Amino acid sequence: MQIDVITLFPDFFRSPLQCSLLGKALSKGIAQVNLINPRDFTTDKHHQVDDVSYGGGVGMVLKPEPIFAAVESLTNLQPREVILLTPQGETLNQSLLKEFATNYQQLVLICGHYEGIDERVQNIVTREVSLGDFVLTCGEIPALTLINGVIRLLPGTVGKAESLYADSFEDGLLDYPHYTRPQVFRDWEVPPVLLSGHHKNIAKWRHEQQLAMTKKKRPDLMARYEENSHNNK
Repeated sequence: MQIDVITLFPDFFRSPLQCSLLGKALSKGIAQVNLINPRDFTTDKHHQVDDVSYGGGVGMVLKPEPIFAAVESLTNLQPREVILLTPQGETLNQSLLKEFATNYQQLVLICGHYEGIDERVQNIVTREVSLGDFVLTCGEIPALTLINGVIRLLPGTVGKAESLYADSFEDGLLDYPHYTRPQVFRDWEVPPVLLSGHHKNIAKWRHEQQLAMTKKKRPDLMARYEENSHNNK
């Protein structure tokens, strides 16, 4: 997969893209991430990428020309999505990450800044994505989140692929609790069932924990899970 990031701050990504599983995946060629600065596509001597808003208002707006030029400079691999990271977009979740990882050869991510982006950029955008109902100083943070979540799902990134299927949200529930050595820590003991070696009982306990944890922490997810379970009967 090729991921092209249109960003005014390429350095924001350099260290995270070299770390941990993400860095290993990129070094193995599982994915390729290109950082494109729209300032490189400006035509004035000051490399201006923003301007005041027509109609007045506080803050500067990103100009359309450098963004169009940056996107149009890219090799077009199909199928692809051109994604604008914006609070107005659909909320990023595990299902959406899986869709991106499975169905596309190329993702073009446009990172917003300042007060916003000229509305005409929407003419090259095919999708808008948000981390949630809040505002950040830049689009680089959600872009990095999306990159991490997508590349993690690509074959070869995670050593044991089966671990992906036990993740939170994979079956609509939160993850079950995990324990490791020591068996007793400050009077807190590992649940005996996990020491039993009885795989069927362990699986049953873990599923019960998923249900209980989802009901307690995310009743909205629990309601959706119960509705889906009812509809699939």
